[in-house]
Amino acid sequence: MTEWQRTDETGVQRSAASTVGIGFLGCGTVGAEAVRILQNRSEEILRRTGVALEVRRVAVRDLSRDRDVPLPADAFTSDPLLVVQDPRVDLVVEVIGGIDPANFLLTEALKAGKPVVTANKELMAKFGPELLELAESAGVDILFEAAVGGGIPIIRPVTESLAGESARRIIAILNGTTNYILTRMTEDGVDLAEVLADAQRLGYAEADPTADIDGHDAAQKAAILASLAFGTRVHDEDVYREGIRDVRAHDVEMAARLGYVVKLVAIADLVPWADTFGVAVRVHPAMIPLTHPLASVRLSFNAIFLEGESVGELMFYGRGAGAGPTAVGLVGDVIDAARNLRQQARGPHLPLPATCPIVPIEDVHSHFYVRLEVADEPGVLSGVAGVFGRHEVSIQKVLQEGRAEDAELVLVTHRGREADVRATLRELVSLTAVKRLAAVFRVINGEEESSFS
Repeated sequence: MTEWQRTDETGVQRSAASTVGIGFLGCGTVGAEAVRILQNRSEEILRRTGVALEVRRVAVRDLSRDRDVPLPADAFTSDPLLVVQDPRVDLVVEVIGGIDPANFLLTEALKAGKPVVTANKELMAKFGPELLELAESAGVDILFEAAVGGGIPIIRPVTESLAGESARRIIAILNGTTNYILTRMTEDGVDLAEVLADAQRLGYAEADPTADIDGHDAAQKAAILASLAFGTRVHDEDVYREGIRDVRAHDVEMAARLGYVVKLVAIADLVPWADTFGVAVRVHPAMIPLTHPLASVRLSFNAIFLEGESVGELMFYGRGAGAGPTAVGLVGDVIDAARNLRQQARGPHLPLPATCPIVPIEDVHSHFYVRLEVADEPGVLSGVAGVFGRHEVSIQKVLQEGRAEDAELVLVTHRGREADVRATLRELVSLTAVKRLAAVFRVINGEEESSFS
């Protein structure tokens, strides 16, 4: 921390030894809100935490744009490296997003011994373990609470409060856009395209919704959570991913009839595999029992449901995105990093060795919902059941729907291996009586879903 003097609005003279200088990389919607919180609530933060914070430098793309933040014009620069290298900046906050130049800039900050706070889920999902190693060797913090839950505290509970716990499973709703869409489909009975258009008009979905709709956003967050919960390296490419593009209102309605609700879920669990244990991480639509706590998570809210060996079941719930909640998560990390810097300490030890293998989706066990459009003729059900039997996939429930051209079979399986279910589906579509494989969803089915069952 630099040595200089200033007098605050109360007339109290402070030295740089008691003030932590902060540099921002980016000042968009989230960054600007975080700057406003840090500047406008500086006295309250000092009173509550004992840490004096001051934003001293901000990198932006367009210097001419009015950002409505309480900073002088000379605090802004178009060169982000100047922020990292500024001797008055003790701590760097990154809200640029993406991989480049964010990865380079944070690497430079850590090498210079400056703590880093980031909300960049894509960066942490791809290079988180490497950045954590670099922070460890530099003896400073890299904190990223806002990268996963926005305003929902989850990183700190997992790495600190539950440091002595053995996590077994995480099931989470990590994307507000898709949860809003699926809630509307469930409650209003409309198809995805109509709800997506509404979500875009209301600002819940981007003009290009690919990252949300195709599950990329949730997969990145799942990789980060799985890495920390199980203490091993999980990158975003290790996460099996399906989005919600193929979810139809008819299947959402059928789920309700069966006692389920459709959600885009991220699941990470520790499973027996190849004479040891592995980590299975996936993001996909799933039918969740109406009795499960995640079933009541509506609209743009997020929730993380964690199962531990000793603590049992915990759920963290709130707004997982938005300028306000995400900025609050950032500011909390800034305060922690600044406090540690002043005390010449650092946060939890978080190296992530590759201690567990990643279990491929083919070896994951799940229940399945399968909807088939079939010919309305005798023997169809027995023929379909025979295919399931040949691949050792047990049927739990069967519904026969419609007549003539609208005839359908809806089946829910017992827990089975993904590879066996896929082989079953491949043979089913070869049957002359099966017109089309209309829908397939995995089903979260209560107690039988335990990783160790």
